Amino acid sequence: MPENSMEKLNIVTCTAPVNIAVIKYWGKRNEELILPINSSLSVTLHQDQLKTTTSVATSRSFQEDRIWLNGKEEDISHPRLQSCLREIRRLARKRRNNVDPGLDSTGLSHKVHICSVNNFPTAAGLASSAAGFACLVYTLARVFGVEGELSVIARQGSGSACRSMYGGFVQWIMGQQSDGKDSLAQQVEPETHWPELRILVLVASAERKHVGSTSGMQTSVQTSCLLKHRAESVVPGRMEKMNDAVRRRDFTAFAELTMKDSNQFHATCLDTYPPIFYLNSVSHQVIHLVHRYNQHYGETRVAYTFDAGPNAVIFTLQQHVPEFFQAVQHFFPPENNGGQFVKGLPVKHATLSEELKQAIGLEPMPKGIRYVISTKAGPGPCVVEDDTQHLLGSDGLPKNKV
Repeated sequence: MPENSMEKLNIVTCTAPVNIAVIKYWGKRNEELILPINSSLSVTLHQDQLKTTTSVATSRSFQEDRIWLNGKEEDISHPRLQSCLREIRRLARKRRNNVDPGLDSTGLSHKVHICSVNNFPTAAGLASSAAGFACLVYTLARVFGVEGELSVIARQGSGSACRSMYGGFVQWIMGQQSDGKDSLAQQVEPETHWPELRILVLVASAERKHVGSTSGMQTSVQTSCLLKHRAESVVPGRMEKMNDAVRRRDFTAFAELTMKDSNQFHATCLDTYPPIFYLNSVSHQVIHLVHRYNQHYGETRVAYTFDAGPNAVIFTLQQHVPEFFQAVQHFFPPENNGGQFVKGLPVKHATLSEELKQAIGLEPMPKGIRYVISTKAGPGPCVVEDDTQHLLGSDGLPKNKV
């Protein structure tokens, strides 16, 4: 490319977080706009442990829009990607016309190069599409000077992405309008609200799911009577209770609602025809471990939730992390291959009493859990100010290609 064309390269890099729903979203009333059949509520996980990083570059020398995900070029014509690109460009044009019609708008017609990487397994039930689309929309908005309610745009890429537009505790209001303008995310409380809350992601499998979330939801909406009952009669009350539990930092209420909602979500998957199995034998063993651990202490100290995959996300308070982590390590002995069993926030050592081991009384499952990510609630999307962190080089192509 001629050097003078490269001077026009405009590049922005941002990061965005994963979120884990504690009141689940499953099922759409409008496939194209991604409008849910019920509201949902999530916890944003800290980006130090789980994040997507995206660089977007624009230049007059680019011949076409292109995207690279985790080092591999992907099809930019995917309808959901196109929805987000189209909407950001539309809002950018509208803003230029309203704010300063005389403003140079040539940049709006430039093609984009997008490069995105996750620091966690993609499509393994770790909400990669949520972080990915939140990051894409946030970065595009920065490049094109778009402000305002971005969660509505992120939702059109991936429903749960709208919740990754905020940190802390976030609700996605299902909305009533057919155009989806009132189906958006709102922060319930910031990440600083509940400093003692800790999260352990137990990675049981990093493999791709047998049934993707999109097709699974469609089948559930068509065939599950329980799903309809859940959306209409159960979730509205749970949303109120969960909001209240978060605001009051009531761990017992938060934990029990989280587990019940996870169980009911997977019950709707079983009620789907043919049934969908996201949990595996390791997942079931984790459920037994949590309930027996809580029973031993006569109080709810630990909670689990599972998205559309076998990985357990554990919520607990800081003081219980060391012992519960030891219980996980005892009942799911890791491979001794020199790899780290716990990643992320450090976990203090604790000793498991024989009494607790006997009370739990499970048969150990060697290698059932590959590793644990130790994290906490974290902030929403951020701009990366350090230019050396751009994923795209001065030629507009990925620095690291597979």
